[in-house]
Amino acid sequence: MIKRILFATLLALNALNANAWERLSSFKDEAIYHIFFRSFADSNGDRIGDLNGLTSKLDYIKSLGMTSILLTPILPSPFYHNYFPTDFYGIEKSYGTRGDYLKFLREAHKRGLKVYLDIEIQYVGEGHPWWTKNSNHLLRRNHVVEPFLTQAKWESYDGTWHGIAMIDLSRPQTQREIERAMLFWADPHGDGSGRDGADGFRIDHMMDDLDNKGVTKNLFANLWQPIFTKLRALNPEFRIIGEQSDWGYGKDWLTRGDVDAVFAFPLRGAILKLDRDGIIKALRETATNTPAGKHQITFLENHDTDRLMSSLDNDARKVKLATIIMLFSPGTPLLYYGEEIGMRGVTRKGTLSDGAHVPLREAMRWNSSETSGGAATWYRGDRLSWDTRYNRSRDGVSVEEQSRKPLSLLNWHRAFLKMRNERAELRRGELRIECQKTPGLLCIERSWDGQRSTLIANLGDQPIDLRKTRVDMTSAKPPVVLPPLGFTTVHTQIN
Repeated sequence: MIKRILFATLLALNALNANAWERLSSFKDEAIYHIFFRSFADSNGDRIGDLNGLTSKLDYIKSLGMTSILLTPILPSPFYHNYFPTDFYGIEKSYGTRGDYLKFLREAHKRGLKVYLDIEIQYVGEGHPWWTKNSNHLLRRNHVVEPFLTQAKWESYDGTWHGIAMIDLSRPQTQREIERAMLFWADPHGDGSGRDGADGFRIDHMMDDLDNKGVTKNLFANLWQPIFTKLRALNPEFRIIGEQSDWGYGKDWLTRGDVDAVFAFPLRGAILKLDRDGIIKALRETATNTPAGKHQITFLENHDTDRLMSSLDNDARKVKLATIIMLFSPGTPLLYYGEEIGMRGVTRKGTLSDGAHVPLREAMRWNSSETSGGAATWYRGDRLSWDTRYNRSRDGVSVEEQSRKPLSLLNWHRAFLKMRNERAELRRGELRIECQKTPGLLCIERSWDGQRSTLIANLGDQPIDLRKTRVDMTSAKPPVVLPPLGFTTVHTQIN
């Protein structure tokens, strides 16, 4: 009743359009910190990130201005990344215990941080009870259809080989088991309260026809929607984030797939090119493909993509420009751990091993020394991964080194996330693109409830004198000539 009264009052006072309630959704107020779990923080000296280490860093995450945490899988798996689990209900032993997990959840919630779990249960790893050793006899009665993609076993970064198999998600008994597992993580005490439960899930590699094999089809309607309905009945604020398998705009996932949010892959691609016209096109098409009440997660790197600093030529100016464009874009921003200090890493070429992505998942740099103070250097025993690592001791890329420098990349991120958290128009506001007639000039305007914030950025190769444009510079500080890769923000009262 209170929400209906509030909505009616806002509609009358501010003449909001039909999408007003969606724009007030709390998901738009979130900022997500994406963690590759094994690499984040070690608490016991085994060089593997764990739950107690993560719990000890919650205040750091909060200090960045983040509201939410997205974890890569913590289920047991023969693979270092913990996708392809062997137990839908367990926790990787090196990560800690169920008690450690519940303590982490409580401490995160105590700080107002939401927790989203990445749970990949469309496949199983070798060692799961549903697995059979002979890949030619992976039987439907065992819930498993066939080997993963084109082969049964895959090489891990350390030279070992492990099996992966696709689950037969079309079988009712299998669907019930998947539903039971997901409800377990949303309601770990099983009493219907959702107490100590995750706040949402990321569905990895989500497809309607898994791997386009024509074997497990119509998954949106037959598997995911019924499960999502039960999760939302348990907790109306439960969020479902779908990783659209085609890395497109995700409209089908937001509509037929019934997820709450997808990832803004096309916008990311345009921003990384620092292409003014491409960014404008991606912003508009993202808006067109996002139905009312649904969301896009804006991001520049994750556990499967090259690090932003490496992608942008190790140029901090480009990194800051790309980041501010992302933060001004409509959507829920996501930072990948270490992005805020400029960690580097590029996908290793010429291998199908999961070691190709180790450079994107190196240990979070807490201290100037890469081997001290909770460093999760789990890959140190693998010569190739260690010898070719991108992040080195005393390279300036650490929380310790950057915290004491007011103009560091870390403190820059803190300042602009603080600005986003304090200005509602940057989270909920309408989008307008201005000053398109000036080549290379990108002007993103966000307005809400009488407040307007504008990003003015020079993506061209020549300086731009803003006094010769129609840009409102009323509250801008001199200079008003933007060099290439330069930007400024303008905040105005429009009532």
